[in-house]
Amino acid sequence: MSGKIVVITGASSGIGRATAEVLAEAGHRVVLGARRVERLAELSAKIGDASYRRLDVTDSADVQSFVDWVVAGHGRVDVIVNNAGVMPLSALERLKLGEWNRMIDVNLRGVLHGIAAGLPVMQRQGGGHFVNVASIGAHEVVPTAAVYCATKYAVWALSEGLRQETGPDIRVTTISPGVTESELADTITDADAAEGMRTYRANTIPATAIARAIAYAIEQPAQVDVNEIIVRPAA
Repeated sequence: MSGKIVVITGASSGIGRATAEVLAEAGHRVVLGARRVERLAELSAKIGDASYRRLDVTDSADVQSFVDWVVAGHGRVDVIVNNAGVMPLSALERLKLGEWNRMIDVNLRGVLHGIAAGLPVMQRQGGGHFVNVASIGAHEVVPTAAVYCATKYAVWALSEGLRQETGPDIRVTTISPGVTESELADTITDADAAEGMRTYRANTIPATAIARAIAYAIEQPAQVDVNEIIVRPAA
């Protein structure tokens, strides 16, 4: 791979952190964004002084400022990995409206904000690549996950629309992980959903498996656009 400037949201843990490690090892310049800055500082030191800054993907102005900061420091943005996500599952009858809105704000609006900030940059420089992290939940719905799956279905649809609208110079990849080691389940406040998730997550794959899928999509020649990769446990 030739070194690229890669922005990663939600980089403080899970898939985002693993992606930063894999891409940095491959020679890319990763720029890390997340709310937990202390974790970003530790990760930056581990992988070789990567650039990082606090980022709230639900705030469009903050995302715009972040991308502007990357361009000012590095001259361009080659890849944006829209990875930040939350998963506070619960049955719809529990009416956890605040948690529903949080998933919409992070999982869907966060991706939209990344596109809004990055697309003009990529158009000006004549190329770029969006990697949007959806979920196996973009392809199947299970009880307690209706709203979460709805946001991930939306990310899939948004990515496909973006691919069709931008043409050959800007590539778009949807990554749909199955059950992966992460902190996502830690955001579940509903006791029944948390118990069900313990069973559902009995077989997991490491976050590095998803990171390698992202690296694969990024490393393809410019004329090759990997549209979607689904990665899940063999079990």
